[in-house]
Amino acid sequence: MSFMFKFKKKGQNRGSKEKESKSKKRESKISKGQVERSVRNEPTAPLTIKDLLSSPRVTFHETPQNGRVRLFVDKLKLCCVMFDWATDPSQAQQDSRGVEIKRQLLLELVDFVGKSKAVFSEHVVVEIMKMVKTNLFRNLPPRVHASMIDPEEEEPVFEASWPHLQIVYEFFLRFIVSGDLDVRLMRKYIDMDFVNKLLHLFDSEDPRERDYLKTILHRIYAKFMMLRASIRKSINTTFYHFIYETECHNGVAELLEILGSIINGFALPLKEEHKQFFKTALIPMHKVKPLHVFHRQLSYCVTQFVDKDHHLAVDAIFGLLKFWPVLNSSKELLFLNELEEILELTQPDEFEIVLKPLFVRLSKAIGSPHFQIAERALFFWHNEYISSLIADYRKEVLPIIFPALHVNSNNHWNQTVSTLTLNVLKIFVDLDSQLVEECSKLNEEQKAKNQAKQKRRQAAWGAMEAKQKK
Repeated sequence: MSFMFKFKKKGQNRGSKEKESKSKKRESKISKGQVERSVRNEPTAPLTIKDLLSSPRVTFHETPQNGRVRLFVDKLKLCCVMFDWATDPSQAQQDSRGVEIKRQLLLELVDFVGKSKAVFSEHVVVEIMKMVKTNLFRNLPPRVHASMIDPEEEEPVFEASWPHLQIVYEFFLRFIVSGDLDVRLMRKYIDMDFVNKLLHLFDSEDPRERDYLKTILHRIYAKFMMLRASIRKSINTTFYHFIYETECHNGVAELLEILGSIINGFALPLKEEHKQFFKTALIPMHKVKPLHVFHRQLSYCVTQFVDKDHHLAVDAIFGLLKFWPVLNSSKELLFLNELEEILELTQPDEFEIVLKPLFVRLSKAIGSPHFQIAERALFFWHNEYISSLIADYRKEVLPIIFPALHVNSNNHWNQTVSTLTLNVLKIFVDLDSQLVEECSKLNEEQKAKNQAKQKRRQAAWGAMEAKQKK
């Protein structure tokens, strides 16, 4: 009996020690997560302008270290209060005070995220994402311009809510680029639904907003590897909608800038999906009317692809020839500029494939009455690499372009074009004078044939008219 009694007593002591250790652990957990738990238990009713105006003006410097996370969350919630910027600019005094208070709160949040090195808990991340989504994701205002505008030629349209939007974008950008960001945790909140909503905002007419969006989307692409394929697919879909349906999207240039950086990082050999995108999106994009707005970025993407895989030069050149502008001289100049960049990357085997249709088109450009187009086409011989390719295939090239060179040297109204034409002819004479003589004879024979044909046609029309008079 005594043994049993002692054993029971010993078990009771062990149980009491276990209870004490468990209670100590609970106390330590409460002390560590006291701020987060107290905030989590607060009601989540949406705040109003009155709450914003009546909120105490407490800064992070005035708050103890263990209370700053709670204050950060409180300020995030206050920044979810929205204002109607579309109303009359002369807002009520209460609204204007609220706008300024919210702006100051946002600036404090930006400063806190930039200086804080703490890893935010999931609860705080939830509040951050809620504030960002509430402020950024909105219906864009009606378009001021019916079509895409060139920012260098026309005044851009500015977003009315930019005093707040700019700071929210800056806050989110600093949060995304932070080295302490837990990417695994953020996968729950930065998904394709979030990315697609960002892509929708690229159609904003405010270039400042599109610039922030470009930087943020690029950072997301770099950090969240599991989203990369989906982001590329969504951008492709945006381009298809632009090319084949609307021909109007304000963010095409920015999206192409992002793609230029992405293409630069593609591994070799290129995947089939990348080649398909090149052929079905980038090349057909040359046919849209507002090409001048984003041609620099588009040309960079095309040349990046050709640089990665020289076989794509054939698709690029044939694509340009397919969509070549006939009546739009400014657009034709863009095509000639891009064509020269592609030819610089073209290997002799690919050059031989595209040679005939390419120089048929260049012959028309050389003989164009628009002096800038003729001048730009003749400048191809100033490029050392292209000039060497033409020299290697001179027997195929010269018969195609000689008639245009001959007409220019004798009859073109612009002195600069005439001089450039004579220089090109001199290059061919130095390379192969016999070939030039043969082409000159063929050209004279062809001219004689054309004149005889024209005379027969006029005689036939004259006979028909004489019959009618009788």
